Amino acid sequence: METRTLGRSGLTVSALGLGCMGMSAFYGTRDDDESVATIHRALDLGVTFLDTADVYGPHTNEELVGRAIRGKRNQITLATKCGIVRTAGATIPEVNGRPEYVRGACEASLRRLGVETIDLYYLHRVDLNVPVEDTVGAMSRLVSEGKARFLGLSEVSARTLRRAEAVHPIAALQNEYSLWTRDPEDEILATCRDLGIGFVAYSPLGRGFLAGQITQAEDLPAEDSRRAHPRFQDRNLDENLNLVQRIASIAAEKGCTPAQLALAWVLAQGTDMVPIPGTKRRRYLEENVAALQVRLSAEDLRRINAVAPKGAAAGPRYPETMMNWVNR
Repeated sequence: METRTLGRSGLTVSALGLGCMGMSAFYGTRDDDESVATIHRALDLGVTFLDTADVYGPHTNEELVGRAIRGKRNQITLATKCGIVRTAGATIPEVNGRPEYVRGACEASLRRLGVETIDLYYLHRVDLNVPVEDTVGAMSRLVSEGKARFLGLSEVSARTLRRAEAVHPIAALQNEYSLWTRDPEDEILATCRDLGIGFVAYSPLGRGFLAGQITQAEDLPAEDSRRAHPRFQDRNLDENLNLVQRIASIAAEKGCTPAQLALAWVLAQGTDMVPIPGTKRRRYLEENVAALQVRLSAEDLRRINAVAPKGAAAGPRYPETMMNWVNR
């Protein structure tokens, strides 16, 4: 397995990570036995960078990951997050960046995961009511106490990233990035490289859409949260299907799947780029790992950019309330 170092932090991870969210939340029914088997298979294949968060479930995904890694802690780089809080009965989660919350959240994550330290601890979203300096200051104390090794942020603006970096070194920024979400190219990628911060790309397969297996909303389980996302609805869905068909055409010429082409494209954007595609099935994990063998020439990249240019996807990437949480 190829490895990559996240910026100038010194934190080295597998070039492809595993997003564990969908094993426990948002994407249909759970199959914990298959999910644990998928995590074990990932480790067998050298995918040792595992990503979770306390809000996934909530809490059940950390518990699942903790069960799967028991006795295997020294094989993995473990990332989790705090900052989004789902309370019983509430229809919309809250963002919390208060220092006292951060400490309690980290200690609870350590218990659920069954570990003594978290390798990469992210702030999941920025709390606009709390200066980011205060939140990151609280997170930095977790590092000094040995409860976290490195710090990260998710879905922040370039300005916020610079403010955070001034308080404590930030190892990684985790933002959505794929052939249908290229917003980081506006400013944030350049800022990461200027500051020596690694980039972790979540949803590199467009929440599974770029794999080419979703052709209608009915392909998603009734309880799947993607049904509420504008890109999976009505005319947006039709336009985005055309985008996937263009990507699939190039993939066929390359002798790979659309998912593998999409992942290879993200990997080709820089050696500081680490995609973390999520899956709860071993067969899709193995397909994703094979993307590391897909080599894209300069001409391949030009053609892909021509059929999937920045802004090609129809519709915003989140429902309106959640869009208010990104690039803050």
